[in-house]
Amino acid sequence: MTHISVKVDGTTYEDDVEPRLLLVHYLRDRLGLTGTPIGCDTSNCGACTVELDGVSVKSCSVLAVQADGGEVTTVEGLAQDGELTALQRAFHEKHALQCGYCTPGKLMAARDLLREHPHPTSEEIRHALEGNLCRCTGYQNIVRAVQAASEQEVPA
Repeated sequence: MTHISVKVDGTTYEDDVEPRLLLVHYLRDRLGLTGTPIGCDTSNCGACTVELDGVSVKSCSVLAVQADGGEVTTVEGLAQDGELTALQRAFHEKHALQCGYCTPGKLMAARDLLREHPHPTSEEIRHALEGNLCRCTGYQNIVRAVQAASEQEVPA
């Protein structure tokens, strides 16, 4: 067992974990943060995307011990005091989700994009989200949602 200390969505957790435990399993099974889905377990789908120290990562390809001393933001950590972010509102208003399975990963990757490029073109949005697969929406409404959010605010 390896001892880790990691801040997740503003709360610090101290745990002993198996060195091979994936971050996605730590978040879901140990912390009960089930908003981060387990998709493909191969880092192809992007559904499990979270932020680690301000950078989006696929949590099925990161070990929990690699997050030791770091800060993780999950989809549960986006809304503040129950208020959705502009990005979350735009996904809702632009119908950028159907089944919702990919939505957490899309939100986290889009947040990372908007932090780096506050006013991306549709081509830049598509490129930034190409590692996050969606089987339902056809992507157009997702692109519209990210564009709408870019007109409202830059994520923190």
